[in-house]
Amino acid sequence: MTAKAELRLHDAILYDKLPDNRVKCNVCQRRCNIPEGRLGFCMTRINKDGNLYSTIYGVVSSLHADPIEKKPVYHYLPGSKSLSLGSFGCNFRCAFCQNWEIAYADGSRIPAVAGRYVSPEEAVSLAKQYACRSISWTYNEPAIWIEYALDCAKLAKEHGFHTIYVTNGYCTQEHLDLIGPYLDVYRVDIKSFDDEFYQKLINVPSAVGIREVAKLAKHKWKMHVEAVTNVIPTWNDDESNLRQIARWIVDNLGELTPWHVTRFFPCAELTDVPPTPLQTLEYAAKIGFEEGLKFVYIGNVAADQDTRCPQCQTTAVSRIGYYASVRSVTPDGKCANCGADLGIVME
Repeated sequence: MTAKAELRLHDAILYDKLPDNRVKCNVCQRRCNIPEGRLGFCMTRINKDGNLYSTIYGVVSSLHADPIEKKPVYHYLPGSKSLSLGSFGCNFRCAFCQNWEIAYADGSRIPAVAGRYVSPEEAVSLAKQYACRSISWTYNEPAIWIEYALDCAKLAKEHGFHTIYVTNGYCTQEHLDLIGPYLDVYRVDIKSFDDEFYQKLINVPSAVGIREVAKLAKHKWKMHVEAVTNVIPTWNDDESNLRQIARWIVDNLGELTPWHVTRFFPCAELTDVPPTPLQTLEYAAKIGFEEGLKFVYIGNVAADQDTRCPQCQTTAVSRIGYYASVRSVTPDGKCANCGADLGIVME
């Protein structure tokens, strides 16, 4: 990262002009109606003279060459590295956000925070320099970074890189249709099946739209999809909720879709809630298998992360922490021992 970020406005996309110099942003399902001179909910999209601008184009808060498993993404290019980029702001206000320092930041005050400017060209160059096979938009919500993510994704595909959205899933269908041709992986949070959870802890009225867009990613745009549920004691750890999530994944994304059930740690506004007991995560995984999922992984704990063939139990991919070793997977993602489909993308 070479340049200190400054507050530079970049023409926004996906918005409608309204009377009285208002604009309606269509990047996420909030569809903010933004008056002149004001910011949208995410604090990164501003109305100037009846035109919408992004305040975070190319503004990077975090940049790392991570193992792809850290996303977590387990069934796509296992063992590879992904150049991971994050900015500031979010269209959610999760009471349990682990990245709240950047997610809650005011994107209009970029000079006051520790951001750096990274052009799409530099991002691709860094991916080459660090021998990454993919580029990920992560750490904060990439949907509000659409102008930058789209430019980066187009350039990344031209240079042979795979592309990954690590998202809360609250983008609009038109957003997904715009960037869909340039995305390979949609790693989506299914935080709960209960709308009340989203209302109380996230300030979102319903999660139905999140699930609908995830289906589009899988079936319309043929993306590889993996789902994550951060299991929070007393909030989303009841059997009914976990079964509904697992059943929905099987019915709508397919039985080979990896489901990551991860441990919650006290943070942000939920410091009084204890970490998720390991037994709860093991029970969540058991539920996932009972509902028909073939691959359920327990995350944020020192647990078994290996991928085993559901048919012959051969270890296909072994993992220690975030580091993976492919042991028995064919180039087309099948078990090298028995030929069962593992749903793993190798190339």
